[in-house]
Amino acid sequence: MTARKARIGVVGAGWWSTYTHMPGLHDNPNAELAAYCDPSAEARARASAAFPGPAAYDDLDAMLAAADLDGAVVAVPHAAHHEAAAKCLDAGLHVMLEKPMTLTAASALDLVERAAARGVELIIGYPWHFTSTALRAREVIASGELGAIQHVACTMASMVVEFYRGNDAAYQPVFEWTVAGPGDVYAKPELSGGGQGHLQITHSSGIMFFVTGLRAKRVGALMGAFDLPVDLVDAMTVEFEGGALGVVSGTGNIPIGDAGQLDVRVYGEHGYVLLDAVQGDLTIRRRDGSTEHDRLPADDAYPRFATAANLVDVCRGAAANGSPAAVGLRSVEMLDAAYRSAASRGAMIDVGSLY
Repeated sequence: MTARKARIGVVGAGWWSTYTHMPGLHDNPNAELAAYCDPSAEARARASAAFPGPAAYDDLDAMLAAADLDGAVVAVPHAAHHEAAAKCLDAGLHVMLEKPMTLTAASALDLVERAAARGVELIIGYPWHFTSTALRAREVIASGELGAIQHVACTMASMVVEFYRGNDAAYQPVFEWTVAGPGDVYAKPELSGGGQGHLQITHSSGIMFFVTGLRAKRVGALMGAFDLPVDLVDAMTVEFEGGALGVVSGTGNIPIGDAGQLDVRVYGEHGYVLLDAVQGDLTIRRRDGSTEHDRLPADDAYPRFATAANLVDVCRGAAANGSPAAVGLRSVEMLDAAYRSAASRGAMIDVGSLY
């Protein structure tokens, strides 16, 4: 473990970087926000005013060449995730890559292989993986005490419909950002890849794969855009390796200000796990009738600074990767198959064919 601060560079100076990652790094006593880059002069000017001190670059290559970094946070539009993360990994940096990991399974696998080849960690931006309830659910399922998993139900409902219309102003009273909002990025499929699947179900599927250890084998899906340029409602059926069956679904159309739901229900041979990530609520019910229940304090239910903090700790040798790329890969595999399935009107897509 190194005693010095971890020097972190941030790729992208947009909404989530300036709302979450830059503040988190700035306040982390073990981190130095050393540099950031963004091609937008306006974005750089806003970030410099809010976080004076770090070197600002208009190009990622220039930042990697000039700044002495230990790690990088990548928070750019989804379509740019693969290229930006690949450059950082190739430079020998530990990387925290925002969700969704990439837009295709092949791109995600490429990043996993690059990280392994260079001996660096690739952390995917799933904050709920760091909660004690998710870790306990994972521990119990991995122990085998509930037997083999037979069925999984995973649902996410969130208040993001106006993002899909390009109306970020609707959410300023909720998030109260002081630097920048996301603009209309989530309404542009060429930048975001899609809607509810890539922005939100990546969260719920990510935690599903994290706690279960499952991997999708075949996926069938239908998606509804309604009046939007991207999908608003998604419904998937999944056959997992090992024989378990699941349903994964979600909608982005609930009232603004509603905390929403992220529920993962896992049914095994000898009991079940009910995890409500938004509320921080966990119930484990065993066949012998015993029940285990835990509920997190409200402030601990969504640790949004945890992913960049984990990057800092990894860089310093103080912690292991708490949201490994293998989980992000499994989520991308499923979503990649789901979008292809929806495009082919509900056909079942073999995940193995995505590479």
